[in-house]
Amino acid sequence: MKIGILTHHYVNNFGAFLQTWALQEALKKTFPDDEIFVIDYVNLKHFTIGTAGWFRFRKNEFLKGWWEKIKLPQTFRRERKKWLNLTKRCCTSSAVEKLHLDRIVFGSDEIWNYKDSKGNAKIKFGTGLTGKFAAYAPSIGKTRPNDENIPSYVKDGIKRFDWLSARDDGTEELVLKITGRQPRRVLDPTFLVDFPVAEPQEGAARLRPATLQKPYLLFYYCDGLPESAYQAVRNFADDNGYHVYGAGECNKYFSAVTVNLTPFEWIDMFRNAAYVFTGTFHGAVFSILNRRQFRVYATIESRIRKINSLLSEFSVTDREFLPDSTIALDDAIDYDAVWQIIETKKNASLDYLQQIREICQ
Repeated sequence: MKIGILTHHYVNNFGAFLQTWALQEALKKTFPDDEIFVIDYVNLKHFTIGTAGWFRFRKNEFLKGWWEKIKLPQTFRRERKKWLNLTKRCCTSSAVEKLHLDRIVFGSDEIWNYKDSKGNAKIKFGTGLTGKFAAYAPSIGKTRPNDENIPSYVKDGIKRFDWLSARDDGTEELVLKITGRQPRRVLDPTFLVDFPVAEPQEGAARLRPATLQKPYLLFYYCDGLPESAYQAVRNFADDNGYHVYGAGECNKYFSAVTVNLTPFEWIDMFRNAAYVFTGTFHGAVFSILNRRQFRVYATIESRIRKINSLLSEFSVTDREFLPDSTIALDDAIDYDAVWQIIETKKNASLDYLQQIREICQ
């Protein structure tokens, strides 16, 4: 049997790549006798806008860091070819149909965020496709479940799914509202698998996570964080013997340029960090996966909702980073308690995949 994954794998984003790889690997273990593919469907508008964004010169960046940053789309392209079992390129539903897949698993990521003007596509709700559909941990992002003007293709599409699950509160509410069916609540696929340690690459000139000076504080996209807050963290680091790095981003307050990373090198940045400051869902996820202490500074609505849902699910509280607060690193998360919750939910998520397997036989 041929099973395809339809997701946002083409986005040049660490979380997008890693959730795709994780779902691929989880399905390979669940369906050991079948072929698992990542459908190389690319929403050209979404891909173009996302790629162009890496070329923007942002506040607090500098030329050397920017030069490394614009190499990232090429790095992601190589990693997708290396790690993902991609089908041939598809840009339409008819092209996907010609792959003759027996089943399609939709997810994870914000594939059901129909309010996203650049990333939304009807195909992500099954429009133009036939066969059996399963949703694994989709997210509606900034879409609100109480929206009174839900497009018909969204409602009709979700109703067609044979198996439904959700990654967060909003998605769960929307699915229940549309179908009257309670979707299974499952973890982001990054919680289901073990990630490899990045392999050293001979002859590479760029800085490797394994060579970084420790201990260090790590930033991952705290969009809109005031410059005074960066300076305060930098001052704290200098006074207390820390370095400061960015996980795939550059900033004049960081100790070195750690931008052009592979996705598994990016994970290594979290593995070895003394403390993390992040403003994204997967920044929080990989802090938790690596038992790092962390703080959240999020200003984008969809990120705030996803992060809050994630932390609430694991009973992690008081993680907000207030820019004018005193820097302190002694606010420890009880990870033993957190992992008891994760293990229970991980088993439930794997059980959901097993149920998909049973109906697919």
